[in-house]
Amino acid sequence: MIRRLGAGLAVLWAAATAAYAALLLAPGDTVDILVGDGPDTPEIRADIIADWGLDRPEIVQYLSYLWRLLHGDLGRSYQLQRGVGDVLATQIGPTAQLTLAAAGTGVALAGIIALVTAGRGRWLRGAASAAELASVSVPPFLIGIVLLSLFSFTLGWFPVSGAQGPGALVLPALALGLPIAGVLGQVLRGGLERALEQPFAVTARARGLTERALVARHALRHALIPAVTLAGWFTGTLLGGAVITEVLFGRPGLGQVAMQAVTGRDMPVVMAVVLLSALAYVTISTLLDLAYRAIDPRIRG
Repeated sequence: MIRRLGAGLAVLWAAATAAYAALLLAPGDTVDILVGDGPDTPEIRADIIADWGLDRPEIVQYLSYLWRLLHGDLGRSYQLQRGVGDVLATQIGPTAQLTLAAAGTGVALAGIIALVTAGRGRWLRGAASAAELASVSVPPFLIGIVLLSLFSFTLGWFPVSGAQGPGALVLPALALGLPIAGVLGQVLRGGLERALEQPFAVTARARGLTERALVARHALRHALIPAVTLAGWFTGTLLGGAVITEVLFGRPGLGQVAMQAVTGRDMPVVMAVVLLSALAYVTISTLLDLAYRAIDPRIRG
């Protein structure tokens, strides 16, 4: 775990350095880049020079930037005239709500599909594989458009946009969760079928254990190992897909903030979103290491 934490800190440092390098390597004057499309006054320019230490040597600027990050100071949005931390803090909740709902939807659908189709007839498995392939191949924003057209515009079951009430979360969560369900469903089904052919499964059947009990007590744990490995992948999928999904469904959140920051050239906010995404990825990857040890006792040794 100490090695894993050290690797996580190295990833965060690399992400912070990459964001800082992007600021320095962008064409034009650094002050102009930080001002972006916001108000441009001598006072704001003086604040930028003081905040970023642009009147000091470059190595001092870089170390000062890392020092501020260590103290939780993400800088200031000179367009919004607010601290970047305050801007993100007001939007983390809706994005966390969406990503957790999408992850739960994807995992639940994958589990149901795998349990229903594992070891069953060729036609049932073929239909499930075709549905999984379609959900993986179609981008989330196209899935979202189809869902909006059918369930909002045509049937009127769910609101078109906004984040008021649980109903407004259903379609965005499905749009993000279906691709995850497609990949995890394939992996879980393959893991279950391999586990059910292992010697321990044959022994359990010989002792009179029912197929359902065999899957629940033994095979599912073996199948979860490769599935848990993919959690790091769908963390990136959720964070990336949330940007387009929140814009498509008119939801507040970090996706909306990131889109507005990119289009408005609000570089401090863009850099902070990059760092926050890296932090989320590192945190989840570290938790996965703990999950491996809980699922498979052999890893503990």
